[in-house]
Amino acid sequence: MAGMRRFQSHGDGRFERSQFADIGTHVVFEAGVRVWHPETIRLGDNVYIGHDAMLKGYHSGAITIGDDTWIGQRCFLHGAGGITIGAGVGVGPDVRVLTSTHDLARAKLDRPILAAPLTFAPVVIEADADIGLGAIILPGVTVGRGAQVGAGAVVTADIPALTIAAGNPARVLRTRK
Repeated sequence: MAGMRRFQSHGDGRFERSQFADIGTHVVFEAGVRVWHPETIRLGDNVYIGHDAMLKGYHSGAITIGDDTWIGQRCFLHGAGGITIGAGVGVGPDVRVLTSTHDLARAKLDRPILAAPLTFAPVVIEADADIGLGAIILPGVTVGRGAQVGAGAVVTADIPALTIAAGNPARVLRTRK
């Protein structure tokens, strides 16, 4: 379609440890991990990044991952709007954390949604939380300290501290005791 912006490669995601904004001690990158814009990413001490995970840093946002945090295989963290993951967090395999979306309110109806402007909103996953396999965390969400998000959940709104949430959309099922 005429007038669409031209797509360009974002590169292959290869990185060197020296490129990170900050990187702690004992950070493990398993085989196949890809990182874009490592200069916008801060990793604490004792962080594990699983096989084939993608940390998609962005020029306008930052990704911060706290100490003693485990990021599972094939996770996708898109940091355009900013992602903060606290200390002691477990992020299960295949989790997706998104911080941008196409703004349908500003989209032109005679244009593809893909051409709509992007809006950005940060995601915060507070310390000691656990995100289950295949969960999707959408822009602007905070997952509270010690909260647990069930496998396959789609988190569209904040999850309070020390609660258990599941479903699509995710809803709080109970408080942890």
